[in-house]
Amino acid sequence: MKNTEIKFSNYPFIVPTRKRMCNKFESLISELKQCGSARTASLAVKHWNKYTEEIGTEFAVISVLYSLDTRNKAYQRAQAAIDELSPLISDYSNQFQKILLKAKYRKELEAQYGKYLFKMYEANQKAFDQKIMDDLAEENRLTSQYDMIMGTAQVDFRGEKLNLSQLGKYMQDTDRETRREAAKTMDKWLEEHEAAIADIYDKLVKLRDGMAKKLGFKNFVDLGYLRLGRTDYHAKEVKGYRKQIADEVVPVCQKLYKTQMKALGIKDPQYFDYNLMFASGNPKPAGDTKFIVKTANDMFSKLSPETKEFFAFMQKYELLDLDARAGKAPGGYQTYFPTYHSPFIFSNFNGTQGDVNVLTHESGHAFQAYTCRGFKIPEYMQPTLESCEIHSMSMEFFAWPYMDKFFGKDALKYKYSHLVDAIEFLPYGITIDEFQHWVYEHPKATHEERCAAFKEIESRYTPHKKYDDCPTLNKGTYWLRQGHVFSSPFYYIDYTLAQVCAFQFLIEDQKNHAKAWKKYYKLTKCGGKYPFTELLEHNHMKNPFEEGTIKKVMSGLNKILKTFDYQALNK
Repeated sequence: MKNTEIKFSNYPFIVPTRKRMCNKFESLISELKQCGSARTASLAVKHWNKYTEEIGTEFAVISVLYSLDTRNKAYQRAQAAIDELSPLISDYSNQFQKILLKAKYRKELEAQYGKYLFKMYEANQKAFDQKIMDDLAEENRLTSQYDMIMGTAQVDFRGEKLNLSQLGKYMQDTDRETRREAAKTMDKWLEEHEAAIADIYDKLVKLRDGMAKKLGFKNFVDLGYLRLGRTDYHAKEVKGYRKQIADEVVPVCQKLYKTQMKALGIKDPQYFDYNLMFASGNPKPAGDTKFIVKTANDMFSKLSPETKEFFAFMQKYELLDLDARAGKAPGGYQTYFPTYHSPFIFSNFNGTQGDVNVLTHESGHAFQAYTCRGFKIPEYMQPTLESCEIHSMSMEFFAWPYMDKFFGKDALKYKYSHLVDAIEFLPYGITIDEFQHWVYEHPKATHEERCAAFKEIESRYTPHKKYDDCPTLNKGTYWLRQGHVFSSPFYYIDYTLAQVCAFQFLIEDQKNHAKAWKKYYKLTKCGGKYPFTELLEHNHMKNPFEEGTIKKVMSGLNKILKTFDYQALNK
């Protein structure tokens, strides 16, 4: 495939100019306006897609470079530039799509490209108008401001200067005082930056609420759903799904937490104590980053011919940046460079089991992107976000048979803690989601009222959490650390929906690996040709929104949990 024979370090750093970009988009729109048939329009669409891939690659390179070093002045300026320009792309895309939606040859194009593409266009039309362009630019600026605060964060801990990702490993230490001290250090940092972060969020909430009202919505909730491409379900279905998690998963998690604390001998547990799964210490990879990458290469080589080719490509072209370091933005992600047909994996390894989690997770995303990179219709290459997360979370479980290579004697400890963490994540995920619904239904609330709302929701879904040693977190401020709340409103529930689907692959993989992998590979090859619920139906998977699905999935997981002897693992 063309344009792939180039390493990431050799990608050109191009900052697009407003004039050059606008001239090109206006020329492409003019070309489409002159089309009188589906045949000529198809050629115009091809030209449009080619340029959007080029500009998309320029944006992606800037975004990655900035997240790799948020302190770099050139990258800061470039990020600020694309923050300003991205609403313009939305405007031109809106104009282009509007022409296609109203075209007399629309039905012919629907037959050629599929009706779902036009459903996406219709959703985009509702979610965008020129009158919110300045607001969108301001939204980008504010989210980048949040990223800079988090990315440049440094704390002093026992003579070391650490970023927040590096501090995280000390919250899993076997020594309780070390965990406590690390948690208090984090809490102190949060106290010092609470006002600034809260102010950014307040501006974002009011900005988004204002955009929604300009577009004719009651509040931001419906607009937020449209922006995520949700054409097949709404807030009502999500609310019912949260109730299923509350009824079926929360009680199981509370039992797991009690068992854990009893085994650790902790009588008055604090939130940081739950980070330690085993008294002898959480499982740690049996080597450094080079070891993990080499082991992953061996794993993907054995998993399938397709994954072998994919991971060799990622290494050959420098498409992995994994170690935590000063100035690097926190978290992990996968992105894609359309011009080079190349995925890219970003992470912050800190010497914990999370390093293996994030590599297998982001590799699931990257494998799907690599698999679909030949798609002619860019909109179909990547599905909506909850579908994307199925690829990543399921890959974590397909990696299970190889955990003895990553963790040695701690492989069983890893599998148990990985499964338990995944189950216990669901109540946290619905906490974040319900909180966001509350926020955008009460856009005039103060920071204190938002924190009080979060604390109340948190107390229902994760009642075991106590922050006695952390006065800032005790006010209900944990959400300030959750980047998705700032950058991608309503996204977070997608992780839980995908987790329920990934659990289905785990259960099936335990019974018949070949069948489960074949089903998974078929799912990845679908890309974004279907919305979430149709994608599940097409691949014969249970829909999390349907009553009874969570109960069935939890029944299968309980059987797997019983295969582990937690008490023996804890010795």
